Amino acid sequence: MSGEQRQDLPSEAELAEMNRDELVRLGAKLDGVEIVHYEDRWPVKGTRAERRAARQITLWFALSALAGLAFLGVFLFWPWRYVAPGTEGYWPYALYNPLIGLTLGLAVLFLGIGAVNYTKKFIPEELSVQERHDGGSSELDKQTLLAQLADAGVRSGIGRRSLIRRTAGLGAGIFGLATLAVPLGGMIRNPWKDSTTKDSLWHSSWLPENGEKVYLRRHTGDAHEVVLIRPEDMDAGGFETVFPFRESERDDPEKLAAALKRSDAPVMLIRLRPNQQVVKRAGQEDFNYGDFYAYSKVCTHLGCPTSLYEQQTGRLLCPCHQSQFDVFHYAKPLFGPATRALPQLPITVDEDGYFVARGDFIEAVGPAFWERKS
Repeated sequence: MSGEQRQDLPSEAELAEMNRDELVRLGAKLDGVEIVHYEDRWPVKGTRAERRAARQITLWFALSALAGLAFLGVFLFWPWRYVAPGTEGYWPYALYNPLIGLTLGLAVLFLGIGAVNYTKKFIPEELSVQERHDGGSSELDKQTLLAQLADAGVRSGIGRRSLIRRTAGLGAGIFGLATLAVPLGGMIRNPWKDSTTKDSLWHSSWLPENGEKVYLRRHTGDAHEVVLIRPEDMDAGGFETVFPFRESERDDPEKLAAALKRSDAPVMLIRLRPNQQVVKRAGQEDFNYGDFYAYSKVCTHLGCPTSLYEQQTGRLLCPCHQSQFDVFHYAKPLFGPATRALPQLPITVDEDGYFVARGDFIEAVGPAFWERKS
């Protein structure tokens, strides 16, 4: 066994002079391996069958590369902005997510098929029996193992099959770029660009524009139906998710639907029970309207919806990672990975008795980003 002291082990000088075949045999012997069967897949090199198998594997790797390129093309250039059903451009938008999944899935599938076929058709056919032993590997074990791996690579012919090697590298490389594009794609947005508009990271869709009122709108399930909210519409202890609405959007189906889809739009309108003791955040003492408080629904941990409300304890729960926020204490986090309170939306009631936003959130909504200081 390799972990035992043996008198027949080669010296360092002898080890350095051994060729790959000798190291392979030595490694098998030291590891207690009995090679029952070891045969090249193609004893006669350069046959038509061998070349045909190489072309088939090359094709799978090439298809993987093409699928990876298609994924990058769809991810970067396909129309992704929301388009309402029944309007021009809806079908290209509706195909964005399916195409992302299809092209990335095909890239993985073709790469896997190529790798499996290469193993079955070119890696030497081997049947060995090995005894297990305890302890770490010595330098001798490491060198003989490397020789065995190199021998398998040489016998498989990967060194002389440049087309397979290149297409495999191309497919794996493009697939690697595709997997990096997903997490990195959302990190290239410049938070300082257009920082005064609702499309920046510093503001949300509740930002008033041109002095127009921003109402609190109930989502009825019909993206084109507009239902505004009055204080008498909610019972004490009630909770409802609301979205921004502007009168200029009433006859625009696309904007009405888009307002419900924005990630920074959902706000929780909560009516506390009468005489409930509340601790307000410094500088936000007048953001509520009586017993009504409005907080962003976007968790400050990773952006999940904090959609579970317990009215007796005043706790909001994010179901993704179990962060809890205390509505009675300016929605500060009590438990879980979230470290910042939920942003509060300043609200009031207009002359017609409808809830409106007095302004945008005074801090960025959602998870932290690099430029954020709090």
